[in-house]
Amino acid sequence: MPPEESRHEESRHVSVFVQCSPAEVYTYVVDPAHLPEWAAGLAAGVVQEGGRWFADSPMGRVEIAFAPGNDLGVLDHDVTMPDGRVTSNPLRAVAAPGGSEVIFTVRRAGASDEDFARDVAAVRADLETLRRVLDARRP
Repeated sequence: MPPEESRHEESRHVSVFVQCSPAEVYTYVVDPAHLPEWAAGLAAGVVQEGGRWFADSPMGRVEIAFAPGNDLGVLDHDVTMPDGRVTSNPLRAVAAPGGSEVIFTVRRAGASDEDFARDVAAVRADLETLRRVLDARRP
């Protein structure tokens, strides 16, 4: 019997340092109403309907659902695409000296090398924007 094929998909961790606590990062990021301020792919038309959050994206209208509230800085969120496909996005805010590290795991999910590199670059740009927004909110 041939060995089973590995189900492991490549991923890349993209991170930024911000000068605020993990709790401050969490409070800001977990509110989907803030997405247009830092997440370019979800930068338009964020609305809440019946307790669920939706955004207009380049792929069409998507639903965004964050992990249940927690004190651990876990900001994982699922994005449900217009075709019903769900993309799970691991996102964490962890304590670091002088602030927090915000870490987003980008999964390849069958993307070509070019598309994966583009996804990583887009996440990096979004996290840099998030860093600027959060740092600007500091007193």
